[in-house]
Amino acid sequence: MGVPTAQGAGKADSAVVRDALGVGLAVGLSGFAFGVTSVGNGLSLLQTCALSLLVFTGASQFALVGALAGGGNPVTAAAGAFFLGVRNAFYGLRLSQLLQLPRAVRPFAAHWVIDETTAVTLAQPTRRARRIGFTVTGLTLYVLWNLTTLLGGLGAEAIGDTDAWGLDAAAPATFLALLAPMLRTATERAVALLAIVLGLVLLPVLPAGVPVLVAALAAPLVLFVEGRKIRARERNDR
Repeated sequence: MGVPTAQGAGKADSAVVRDALGVGLAVGLSGFAFGVTSVGNGLSLLQTCALSLLVFTGASQFALVGALAGGGNPVTAAAGAFFLGVRNAFYGLRLSQLLQLPRAVRPFAAHWVIDETTAVTLAQPTRRARRIGFTVTGLTLYVLWNLTTLLGGLGAEAIGDTDAWGLDAAAPATFLALLAPMLRTATERAVALLAIVLGLVLLPVLPAGVPVLVAALAAPLVLFVEGRKIRARERNDR
């Protein structure tokens, strides 16, 4: 078995960089939709940019702005965004084992633990490749997301009423585009479908932002049903 050459290692690194840049560029452009949606729904340009700089988790940002735009209580809106962002904590537990970054770097790296950086990192075979994938994806996406948020916010201020242009649909459309590729199993699709049904049914009767919190119950409900089915099959096999 031959020993990998420096040139071979370089090619491997370049492939990781290429993939990471592709993900960062593709998703980073969605920041424009967030900027338009946020400013168009009443947040200031400064508040919009601060959300992207400090929160930096697209789905949670869209959920927060959408709930506020619907007249929801700020606490309820923030709670919905928080629950959507909790998944990043679980990503972080796994990535900390794979990346094993120096302690001084970890607080800064934690800010980049999101769906896209996690996906690129998990797809790599070695620690070196994982670190490259995580860093390039995180840096590209963070810079581009914040830049396009600014441009989208400036554009929303320039065009005025975003509803008249149909841009009020930008947030849900972008959110669905980010979510759809993650639904790989039947259980995940069932959770998503039940959450949609709960949200749509409760939207007319509950205050803005609350249906999102209730829709979060879809996951434990589906898992409970799946667990009962598994236990029933195990009993029948005995």
